[in-house]
This record gives sequence, structure tokens and C-alpha cells, in this order.
Amino acid sequence: MKAEIIAVGTELLLGQIVNTNAQFLSRELAGMGIDVYYQTVVGDNLSRLKEALQLSSARADIVILSGGLGPTQDDLTKEAVAEYLGTKLHYDRLALDKLERFFQDRSKPMTENNKRQALAIDGGTPLDNETGLAVGNAVSKDGRHYILLPGPPKELIPMFQQEVKPWLLQHVLTDELPIYSKMLKFAGIGESALDDHLTDLITAQNDPTIALYAKDGEVTVRISTKADSELKAMEKLDQLQAEVEAIVPDHMYASQDVPIEQVIVDLMADQGLTLSAAESCTGGLVMETLTSIPGSATMLRGGVVCYTNEMKHKLVNVPLHLLEGENAAGAVSAETAEVLCEQIRMITDSDFGLSITGVAGPGYAERKPIGLVYIGIAERGKKTEVHELHIKGNRETIRVRATKALLYRLWRRLKATEQ
Repeated sequence: MKAEIIAVGTELLLGQIVNTNAQFLSRELAGMGIDVYYQTVVGDNLSRLKEALQLSSARADIVILSGGLGPTQDDLTKEAVAEYLGTKLHYDRLALDKLERFFQDRSKPMTENNKRQALAIDGGTPLDNETGLAVGNAVSKDGRHYILLPGPPKELIPMFQQEVKPWLLQHVLTDELPIYSKMLKFAGIGESALDDHLTDLITAQNDPTIALYAKDGEVTVRISTKADSELKAMEKLDQLQAEVEAIVPDHMYASQDVPIEQVIVDLMADQGLTLSAAESCTGGLVMETLTSIPGSATMLRGGVVCYTNEMKHKLVNVPLHLLEGENAAGAVSAETAEVLCEQIRMITDSDFGLSITGVAGPGYAERKPIGLVYIGIAERGKKTEVHELHIKGNRETIRVRATKALLYRLWRRLKATEQ
């Protein structure tokens, strides 16, 4: 069973609001065994909306529309669907009574255009709107099923859960199996490199399926299957996960959709370890990333943003001869990264000290190229490690990727300590 989601609203096309409804609906439909192959966004235009309906009806069994059910002249979803299906609209008596009571309770007159929210499609099923006034609709024709939902998430979500799910189960779904997924998270490896490592599994995939998604500093591998029970699904997914992990054991940090900083906070809290950081080019992003995780107070001692040479020297005790002078290594160097992480660890008496120093751009620094970054990890009683990175991208990309690279190296170190 295939579905398509059509989000209606010019404000979506203009970027004035984010289409979170599509994410919610896709996730819910997957859980019911319904595959979402397409998502469409169309403005408040009758002809273009009917064109979208014609296209989606040719490639989907279920078409779910969100938005355009309100009282104004540009709320056209019901009219478009009715015209496309060659049917009429009528006022749903229960919805109209609800509207009238709403205005009566507030001692306000109900304008004529508000009645549009009570319109329903002939031959369809009205869907009660528990948290709003616009009635939804579910209607079937020629083996296709059309579901009309309001745009505000506070109305759409309860309507889908309380009205649409039972309707689909009763009128549409019979033998469909739900979709189960696991999200495998990777760091320290790019999307193309991970794809290359997993090419044999990806080429041979059938059930479960494999899909890769990337963002700065992390890659997600979604593995999915259909099964009549969660137990059977997990048996298949766990087997595939083991195969994936065996291929890239040093990069998979989680089997659920969590960022690497969450895993680090949990690991350090469990082991009773503490952390501090000295940052230059990232300007506190490492600390911000870690403190965004609940529970970070148990493992985070503090940090310093030592952006200038003066602050590196005064706050973190980096020798001036290392930072300045004709033969100095400079602020952007392995030597400075090493001193920064060792000194911040000692100053705060932490188990781990982290450091980042580099060139984020847009200009060169110390005649060194944009994207050259050094990261350091000092651990109590163990040898300090420093890594040289060459990161491509703009200023913000370099800062984010440098932060994630440092956290990945820390995760590797923590895993080694744990073992």
C-alpha cells in the first residue's frame, strides 16, 4: 500500500513555516505498514492543487492532504478534492452545530465564512476535530483513498490518531504489515566512504532495506523491515546490524537515533569520569554541544574559550614562545593543541581535557589554510593524542565538523577505557 502526502499552503513554499506534519505522518504511516513514496507541497491555488491530486492519484493508493480547511477564501482543499472527484460539498450538521456553539459560548456573531469549516465531501466520512473547528474528511473513489486534515499540528496529530487510524484500519488496511526500523549512527566517517564499505550489503538488500543519510560530522544508516510482530522484526534487524557493525566496527556509536554527544555524556556519567575543554576556533561549540544534553552536569567540569594568543597564554598557560615568534609553532599547531588539552585538564582536575585550535575562515591565519584544525585529548595518567584535520566547507561547517571529529575521537577513547 503506497501513500503520498500533499501539504497545502503558500506559507510552506515561502519558508514561513516548517512542514513538520509530513514527518509525523510519514512515521505514523510507516508504523501501519504504508509506504510513503512522495511528499508534495503546493500553494493555495485551486488549479495547481487539482494537478497535484491528479499526479498523486496515479501513483498512490492513499493521498493525505494537510492544510487548507480553514474559513478563508484561500482555504481550497475541500473544493479541490470535490471537483477532482466530481462530487459536491455539504455542511456536516455536527460540525456546524459545534461551530455555532463555539461562537455562542463567546457571545460573538459567527461570520458566514466560518461555515466553510463545516463543509464535508459527499459520500465521505467527516473526521471530528477535537482541538479545532475545521472538520476533516475521508473519502474513497475508484480504489483510491483521500484523507483531508487541518494544517495546525495541534489539530492534525490528534485527528490522525483518533480518527484517521481507525478509518484506515476499517476501510483500507487488511493484510498490511507494519514497518519496523533501527537507526544506526556513525561518526568519524563520511557518507560516501561508509556507502563504499557497505556496498555489498546495499547491492544485495531486499529485506531488510538499507538507506544512508548524512549531516555534518555524522551519518545515519536506517535499516527497515516489515513483520507481523516486533520480535520477528528485531530478529532480522539485529542480524543485519551485526553485519554492518562487523564491517565498520570503529565508527558505529549507537543503534538508535541519538547524537554522539548523548552517548559520550552517558558513558562518562556511567564511568564517573569528568571532562573540560579549551577551545579556540570553535568558540565554545564543544561545550555548547555537550551542555545541550540533560545530565551533562555530572561529567562536565568547565571550559575556556581562548580565542587570542593572549588568552591562550593567560588562561591556559600556553608558553608565548610557542605561540609567537619567527620560529614558533603558532596557535594553529599540534604543539599548541597538546598544551591546551593538557593544561585545561590539570587546571580543572578533570579526567579528560579536550582542545581545538584551527582556521575556520573566511581568511587565512598564521599563513595557514582555511580548514586546518588540530584537536587534542589529554587523559589522566595516559599519553595525550593530537590529530590534524583538513576540513572543507564554510566557517560554520568547519566549526561543526571539528567539534564532531573531536567528540568522535573522545568516544573512541572512552570505548577503549570501558573495555
